Amino acid sequence: MSVKSRLYAAALTSCLLAGPAFAQSVNLYTTREPALLNPVIEAFTKDTGIKVNAVFLKDGLQERIKAEGANSPADVMLLVDVGQINEAADAGITQPIQSALVDKTVPAALRGPGNNWVTLTQRARIVVASKDRVQQDAITYEELADPTWKGKFCIRAGQHPYNNAFFAAYLARNGAEKTEAYLKALKANTARKPGGGDREVARDILSGQCDIAVINTYYIGLMSQAKNEQKGWYDAIKPLKSSFAGGGTHVNVSAAAIAKNAPNKENAVKLVEYMLGEKAQHLYADGNFEYPVNADVKEAASVKLLGALTPDTTPLGDVAKNRKAASELVDKVGFDN
Repeated sequence: MSVKSRLYAAALTSCLLAGPAFAQSVNLYTTREPALLNPVIEAFTKDTGIKVNAVFLKDGLQERIKAEGANSPADVMLLVDVGQINEAADAGITQPIQSALVDKTVPAALRGPGNNWVTLTQRARIVVASKDRVQQDAITYEELADPTWKGKFCIRAGQHPYNNAFFAAYLARNGAEKTEAYLKALKANTARKPGGGDREVARDILSGQCDIAVINTYYIGLMSQAKNEQKGWYDAIKPLKSSFAGGGTHVNVSAAAIAKNAPNKENAVKLVEYMLGEKAQHLYADGNFEYPVNADVKEAASVKLLGALTPDTTPLGDVAKNRKAASELVDKVGFDN
């Protein structure tokens, strides 16, 4: 963290500690966008009487909590990538979440080792295809490497965190040798150099540059509501039921952890439990077309648009541990060249 960032962080912490006193409060540090999270925060305070002091950070969250040390006011961390939340646990700045509700609601594969973090919402990385040129409605991720798709496959950069997590999941399931061969085959099938964003692959399907691509599900939802050219991109694609062979759909997550030195631990647990409830799951997941982790939430916007989700059972902690090795394999095969 730069000197300027540390000074800014210190100033914010002082303001947080010196702010108005509430009978009940909880301090939340998050990299989530305020517009997506504020409706849940407001509902939590209204329903429980517990004030949420939210600190929104674009980056440097872990560094800040480490710098604050034992005197950190952070109670809950909310991050938007399994790698980030697992790094926080590995850095020793989290503690186990002890909650029967969490254990009941969230499958073990979607919780961190030792319950040091817990998934709140999921976003699936699936395959989309041209409505006009592709007949099938389901596919395995392994099939993307089939020569059938040579010159027809589009994907953003292999080193992008979305694809890094996807390749790390493949690595966790199949080992390094098979993953290296898979990456080589994917590269051989690309219609263009990997790059751009997830929405751009839909654009390229519309233009005919590619027939099939990989995308995060929430981008499909956002394009479906677009009032510009992206609505045309959405109309050109169809989601395929996507899974690993013999497994489920690869997901990444937004996840919460309780800070190691949380001064309001009881309220921290209450906030995490609240965010797993049906009301909060709707507010939080629907705001960005993400999938609720609570199986009792049946009418989420993502489910209505794309159908139900069956997440792969590979523990996300294993996915996180394989991210560095997956990145090295991407470089080894020259995937992004």
